[in-house]
Amino acid sequence: MTADGDDPPRLLLDAMLGKLATYLRMCGIDAAYALDRGVEADDELLAIARDEGRLLVTRDRQLARRADHALLLETKPVTDRLRELQAAGFDLSPDEPRRCADCNAELVAVSENAETSDYAPNANGQSVWRCPGCDKHFWKGSHWDDVRRTLTHL
Repeated sequence: MTADGDDPPRLLLDAMLGKLATYLRMCGIDAAYALDRGVEADDELLAIARDEGRLLVTRDRQLARRADHALLLETKPVTDRLRELQAAGFDLSPDEPRRCADCNAELVAVSENAETSDYAPNANGQSVWRCPGCDKHFWKGSHWDDVRRTLTHL
């Protein structure tokens, strides 16, 4: 997020920002999502943000005011929300897959000889990553290209 190369803050996105969480995770940002944890109540969100040292990202003005550290997003379309985050200093350029788009766990590279799931390409011909949290596989396919294109046009 910062110009001096510091790691971006760890985020907690409220229940209205699920699609945004996926984009952020694809950019390698630690973006916890409230509904992944079964949390919607404001007090619970505030406690998680505080206890885990996360920046609360929300569209709820009252909730943002109550948080120790919050980023209030003003827009609705996900591309506009991404622009707001970019304007706030977040680096939104997907380089290598580093976080699971589904559960936010850190991905691990699959070795060339390791098996991949039926839906994933063979790791012998292409870089593939596995999520130790949910066991899904990721690679730079057409979805990755679509996300990169969206982020490039911000």
